[in-house]
Amino acid sequence: MFPVKDNIPLARFPLVTVLLIGLNVLAYVLEVRHGGSFLGGPSVEVARHYGAAPHVLTHSSSLARWKTAVTSLFVYGSFLHLLGNMAFLALFGPAVEDATGRMRFSAFYLLGGLLALGVQIAVQPSSSIPVLGSSGAVAAVLGGYLLLHPRAQVISLATIPFMFTLVDVPAVLLIALWLPEQLYIYLAGLASAGAGGDSASELAGYLTHVGCVVFGLLAVRLFSARRSGRPPLLAVY
Repeated sequence: MFPVKDNIPLARFPLVTVLLIGLNVLAYVLEVRHGGSFLGGPSVEVARHYGAAPHVLTHSSSLARWKTAVTSLFVYGSFLHLLGNMAFLALFGPAVEDATGRMRFSAFYLLGGLLALGVQIAVQPSSSIPVLGSSGAVAAVLGGYLLLHPRAQVISLATIPFMFTLVDVPAVLLIALWLPEQLYIYLAGLASAGAGGDSASELAGYLTHVGCVVFGLLAVRLFSARRSGRPPLLAVY
């Protein structure tokens, strides 16, 4: 089953969401060109240079090192890590951006990513493993979407023997599936770019994403520019 589109009508083009996806993809391509592989992700050196290592941040006053709090949001440990985050951002980001406005959505996304890093630093301040990716920011977007559109449906392409069909799937189900996917990515080491991750760090990262979903649920109304209406019903094809 492949999700295609939700049933939330948009008032305007989701410019920020599209730009974020484009920047993430471009950054990933540039990173692997400097070392690594397209599927396997950037090299350890690239990940450590642009990723945000808790130990470095807690033991450094250098502004250059603190810039990694932002650059780390655009570094991914593997193509699967990038694909999973961008697919869900593309699907759920536009509706949240539409409800909050472009500037507020940008701030909401960034805060979600910084919150994830902050929790990681608080849990493991001595860890030298770089925190990579925008999973925390995307998790906040998913939480915001759940609150704004709890009954939304997603048109998905389903395969049955010898044919394809379109079906409506509750958005909440797809969001629920995103969390186990993140756990798999972390436990499989696909988010660490070979940087020597351990199970405690990986599990902490996963739990951080759960916390960012809760943050999105609680905070999205503060960023929302208007109340969202009830989504229209869709037929099953």
